[in-house]
Amino acid sequence: MKAFVTEALRRVTADYAEVRWEGVTRTRIAFQRDQLMALESSNESGGIVRALIDGAWGIAIFTDPDEIPEKLEEAANLAQVSAKHVTDRIRLATVEPVEDIVTVALAEDFRELPLEEKRKLVQHYNELILGYSEEIVSTNVRYTDSVRRVVFANTEGTYIEQEIPDITLLLAAVARRNGDIQQAFTSLGEAAGYEFVKDREEKALEVARRAVELLSAKPVKGGRYTVVLDQELAGVFIHEAFGHICEADFLLRNEPMRRVMQLGKRFGVEALNVVEEGYIPGRRGNTPYDDEGVRRRKVYLIKEGVLVGLMQSRATAAATGMEPTGNARAVSWEHEPIVRMRNTYIEPGEHSFEELLTGIDYGIYAVGAFGGQTEFEQFTFSAAYAYEIRGGEIGEMLRDVVLTGNVFETLRNIEMLGNDFELKGGAGGCGKDGQSPLPVTDGAPHVRIRDVIVGGR
Repeated sequence: MKAFVTEALRRVTADYAEVRWEGVTRTRIAFQRDQLMALESSNESGGIVRALIDGAWGIAIFTDPDEIPEKLEEAANLAQVSAKHVTDRIRLATVEPVEDIVTVALAEDFRELPLEEKRKLVQHYNELILGYSEEIVSTNVRYTDSVRRVVFANTEGTYIEQEIPDITLLLAAVARRNGDIQQAFTSLGEAAGYEFVKDREEKALEVARRAVELLSAKPVKGGRYTVVLDQELAGVFIHEAFGHICEADFLLRNEPMRRVMQLGKRFGVEALNVVEEGYIPGRRGNTPYDDEGVRRRKVYLIKEGVLVGLMQSRATAAATGMEPTGNARAVSWEHEPIVRMRNTYIEPGEHSFEELLTGIDYGIYAVGAFGGQTEFEQFTFSAAYAYEIRGGEIGEMLRDVVLTGNVFETLRNIEMLGNDFELKGGAGGCGKDGQSPLPVTDGAPHVRIRDVIVGGR
């Protein structure tokens, strides 16, 4: 394909042009209660081309690689027409051309396993959850695997082939007692082989056990508390509440937030370091290069409490006078790349979990992320479950714990960072501008924060 694509790009009349072609193999299996809801294996392929003329993009998608020359010409014609009307002209930051082929070796390649073997494993986990207690009334157990093979080339001489594996497992249980319904889940995802989802019986039983325990948990009493977030919830918090407002395309569209997010401004305590890591082998969605062919790199968003970086594509980097960071990602071949997160995390601190609890007369230990939403700097997150902290010790289980607040105030109110860092990928993904679910990874140590608003009864 290389010679064909390279020749097509050589012939196109444009200031810049690129081709991205993807082939995807995937499997999906889902059980709900005692019913098999999905058992499917599929192959899909398609591509997208972009041409830039006088600061305007032209874009075309296709499903037959033989159409690449024709689609490049179509994109160039669209760009030429658009260039007559645009006022905010696009520029691309300069990057070095790259030629590379990236392959992956899976310990146990799921592509080589029969669909029936995967179905039996998923059914096994489902039966474990259903059989745990008579109070378990429903389940949701879902398995997916996929491998994307992505070819990217542009008129600057870049040609990259990458393989991107992905495997996920969702285990969820619903329990009911006297009309009260509670649910629990665990969500796992990696760029790994089939070994990642095997031997997860204890996780399945843990989910069932927690759903039943939540039936006896007491609702939290609303108020302001010192809260300790576990690694998962702290990771989701930093991704959702802070990460998205560090995406340069968001800031270019939002002048009020752009004035707030000034580099060099202090946003947290000196111990706080927030990282957007480009490439960590084995983590979800990871490849060495983004969907503009830019090598991914490690970016500090916050360093010692100070905002020092943003996530960039080539276009946003040119617009802000900064360097591309390798954050241009597309959820599939049907979409153009936009600025997206990859592996976003809070670096560990120095304190043990016991030290984080010390001195808290009454507080909340919030565990897991059940869902949430953000709007600019305001956030609302639901913990999957929680516990009281009484006299520096973990107490009774709590439920219905909703955390709300202003992300900047919350970062300033961080009191301690644990030394027990964890980086985790889930079975879902990140959504933005109609592109979802994009595989990402979040991480953090335990984090202690004072004066957090907790909604409840």
